[in-house]
Amino acid sequence: MVQQDDSRVRRGRKFNQVLAGARTVFLEHGFEGASVDDIARVAGVSKATLYSYFPDKKLLFLEVARAECARQAEEAVQLIDQSAPAAQVLTEAARRIVAFLLSDFSRRVFRICVAESDRFPELGHQFYHSGPQMVRERLVEFLQKAVARGELQIDDLDFAADQFATLCKATLHEQAMFGVCTCAPPPAAEKVVQGAVEMFLARYGTGRIMTDRAPEAAHPDRV
Repeated sequence: MVQQDDSRVRRGRKFNQVLAGARTVFLEHGFEGASVDDIARVAGVSKATLYSYFPDKKLLFLEVARAECARQAEEAVQLIDQSAPAAQVLTEAARRIVAFLLSDFSRRVFRICVAESDRFPELGHQFYHSGPQMVRERLVEFLQKAVARGELQIDDLDFAADQFATLCKATLHEQAMFGVCTCAPPPAAEKVVQGAVEMFLARYGTGRIMTDRAPEAAHPDRV
């Protein structure tokens, strides 16, 4: 996994203020079009203050992508009850994946990473490891629990998690990336969600529905 060089980033009282301003400017103008002057102005700080936190613009973009992806991923984890039946958890996870993929932030940052991939390949690495890779890790954690409960039968958890995430990209993600549609109607998004869950369970489901959570309580070593 590619790690950002945190030794070059100083945190302080106006750190989040700088990030908020940078997020706004990067999404509006892209990486190349975003100027340090504009970022400082929108953030309400001096250029000297901005540079004291981030020595260069690339580091600032990496931190914006990392922070936003991490925030959304952790929020999703906190809101999803991973002890619930697999169909319920996967449905909620799919809804959050689809919503993130179609979000303005995700679409714009994805395009920036692709546009700058030749000059700054680490931009794409940072976005992948802060977003899709983190989602993959959280999915694997849940799939392990569902397999242990007998709800799913999976030999390769990493591959299964990748398959599920890919199913959530059906139709709408490509359309959003190419600008065919910028806002999918709820029924279209829900169709993708239900299709992803149904196909995944058809492949890996055992047909066993967990209705009694007592076994979970009986095994405190299961997180």
